[in-house]
Amino acid sequence: MPNYKLTFAYDGTGYHGYAKQPDVRSVQQELEDALSVFAGDVDTIVAGRTDKGVHAAYQVVSFATERQLLPIKAVSALNKLLSDEIVVSSCELVPDAFSARFSAKSRSYHYQVLNRRLGDPARRRSHWHVPDDLDVFEMSRAAQHFLGEHDFTSFCRRGEGRTTVRKVTHVRWTEPRTEELMFEIEAVSFCHQMVRSLVAVCVDVGRERLQADDIPKIFAARDRKLAAGAAPAHGLTLWSVMY
Repeated sequence: MPNYKLTFAYDGTGYHGYAKQPDVRSVQQELEDALSVFAGDVDTIVAGRTDKGVHAAYQVVSFATERQLLPIKAVSALNKLLSDEIVVSSCELVPDAFSARFSAKSRSYHYQVLNRRLGDPARRRSHWHVPDDLDVFEMSRAAQHFLGEHDFTSFCRRGEGRTTVRKVTHVRWTEPRTEELMFEIEAVSFCHQMVRSLVAVCVDVGRERLQADDIPKIFAARDRKLAAGAAPAHGLTLWSVMY
């Protein structure tokens, strides 16, 4: 059967994550419902599942269908069928061996923080409002401890039978605009809630509740209680997927 690759973006605010779940709204369900109109029933394979409230600037799925699709028309049809919370940018025929999940070489996420005394209604769905004074230099120092291959047990929800060892190839804090901070991270794959946990720990360092040099000790302890908590979902965006 022909195999297709679909790229799209979405505002995750109104969804209970990407994956289909009973009796709740999901990105996957709405995407597959729209595809079924002209491609028949399909099962999409996603590059990276996102949690409730998490956004995607560049998400990828692959799917096989017995029907021959014209990519340009597929993109147009999907954007008419889907709500404006999801926008499809491309559709292409790919080799049978291509998998949106398993063919991916790496994934990157961005997390946005609004750091000022008052919040901003225009950014309430895309930024974590942190009114405290933050030491960005120390937050950057803390983040450098995440680089390389580590066991992230202390920084994620562990799935049954799944390894928590991950290799981070890029990480940094930037200040793209006044009063805004952005956390950028890239890895082959991520554990559940890993990025949001790393952001939360960095913010605690910025607030001087932790020290940057505490990070190696937290890694070594392999104890979720030492880095409990996660930054709010709405500040997180799946930024890119590399193949």
